[in-house]
This record gives sequence, C-alpha cells and structure tokens, in this order.
Amino acid sequence: MIRAEELVKFFGGRRALGPVSLEIDRGEAVGVLGLNGVGKTTLLRILATALRPSSGALFVDGVDAIRDPLQVRRRIGFLPQVPPLYPDMIVEDYLRFAGRLRDMERSELERRIDEVAEVTHIGAVRREWVRHLSHGYRQRVGVAQAILHDPDLVILDEPTHGLDPAQVVEMRGLIRQLKERHTVIISSHNLPEIGETCDRLLVLDAGQVVAMGTEAELSARALGVTRIEVAVRAPSGEDGRAAVIACVQRVPGVRGVTVEASQEDGLALVIDADGDRRAEVCRGLVEAGYEVVRLDRSREKLETIFLQLVGARAA
Repeated sequence: MIRAEELVKFFGGRRALGPVSLEIDRGEAVGVLGLNGVGKTTLLRILATALRPSSGALFVDGVDAIRDPLQVRRRIGFLPQVPPLYPDMIVEDYLRFAGRLRDMERSELERRIDEVAEVTHIGAVRREWVRHLSHGYRQRVGVAQAILHDPDLVILDEPTHGLDPAQVVEMRGLIRQLKERHTVIISSHNLPEIGETCDRLLVLDAGQVVAMGTEAELSARALGVTRIEVAVRAPSGEDGRAAVIACVQRVPGVRGVTVEASQEDGLALVIDADGDRRAEVCRGLVEAGYEVVRLDRSREKLETIFLQLVGARAA
C-alpha cells in the first residue's frame, strides 16, 4: 500500500525528517510514536501529499506520490492535528463542500454523508453550526470529511488530542471501525490508545525510524527478552513453590523466573526467555503434574517500551 524510500525533509537548513524508509501493507493500522519535535507530523503530512519531501521516493498503491500527488490524494483521507473546519458552515453543508472539492457526484455524495454521519456518530449535529460544536464533535466531523470519499488510506494526526476519557473511548471505537475498511495511520501521544488500536508501531526519534513492529516485538527489542506470565496451582509450602520454579528454569531458553504473586493454592510467575517459550513452559509444567491456569505473553506498559527505545532523548 505504502512504500517510502529515503524520505528527507529540510526546513531551511534544518533537517526535520529523514532519511525514513518504510512499508505499510493494505489493511494495516500503524501507530506513529515519538517525542515532540521528532518529525511525526512532518512524516504524516508527506504521506498525505500535503507536504513535498526534499528528497526520496514515495509510492501509494503503486502511484508515485511525488510526481502525481493529485492522483494519490484521491486514495487518501487526512485529518490534521487541527480539523480543517469552517466555523460559519452547518455540518452537513461543510461535508457537501468537502465532497464537491473531491469531485464527488451529487447522489454519491448524499449517500456518503448519510453513511459517514452514522459511522462517526454525528447525526445529532448535522444541522448545527460548526462553531457551536464541542471539541469532541469537531474531531468526529474532521474524521467524517477524511473518510467521505471512501479512501483506501486514512491518516489521522493526534485524533484523540484534547478529548476527555469518554470521548477517547468513543474515538477508539471509531478507529476500530475504520480498520475494517481502510489502511490507517495514526499519530498520537496517547500511548495506551495506540497500543489498543494499532497492529504495528513505528517509533521516530530525531527524524528517523528507530523501531517498527508489533508491541510484542518492540517489547522484546527494548527489554532484550520475551516476557511470559504464568499462573500455576502449586503445592503449599516453600518446597512446593521451589519445585515449580525449578521446573520452569529447566525449560530451554528460559533466562530468569520471578515470583509475581504467591497464594495458598497458587503461584504467579514472570518468565524472561530468549523467545516465545509459552508452549515449552506449559508442556514442562503439565508433564511435571502441575495445573496451568493462565499463560500469556506479558504486556509491558507501552510507555516503558517507548522510553527504552528513545531513552537517550527522554533523559
């Protein structure tokens, strides 16, 4: 869907981005993370063809986005940090205006206004003036204009910025709906939100991609190990618990075992391994006669992973 090669952007003599190379497949949801000023918005604006790179190549759905940005824009919906709204327009009139700018046929436009109003839950404010909308509704109307022409790619820059907790939950649901029909790229400072809604994460630092992968892959890279959580029904007493720990430690690839919780009838352990050893750990415990009641990869807090990856600047 997207292929970027050595993208670089200078503002005057200052390099704001690059070199950045990346690939995003159709149907993916990718979250862009980074501290303030590392180039997130610059990258998203280039991907949306709203900003021309100083050098490099960008292809969207096989089309050269630098040579033919107008062709690419037909495939893209973009919500910048500040939604591009006109306060002196009524919501549905604004959407009609946005649709006409994209050369949408009248019948198709009216049908799509009804559809996006339902998807973004703005039906109650369709006849309201934009200037009277709350911040949450303005964000929703911004998303509505971005998806009005049913683009293949939707780019959202800080879609949850300034939203209250209830509105964040609503926006999370909306983004999940978008993933069903579109490739989605999201920039956000809300790290848990990114982890909840995105398939892969892209971490920028000093204008360059320092890591890209799933949350589990980034966790393994940041920590140097794969962390596994297991809960076992264990015999009471120190000897019984020590036997369980020894059983886990014998599993090939296990580097360390930490007791997370100890109760009368069970033991919760955190295991550091050189890869995903859940099957081996479960097999070893069951063969030794222990009952495994929970087994999963540990979800390290995304904030911890992020700070590990950009620790130098964060410090």
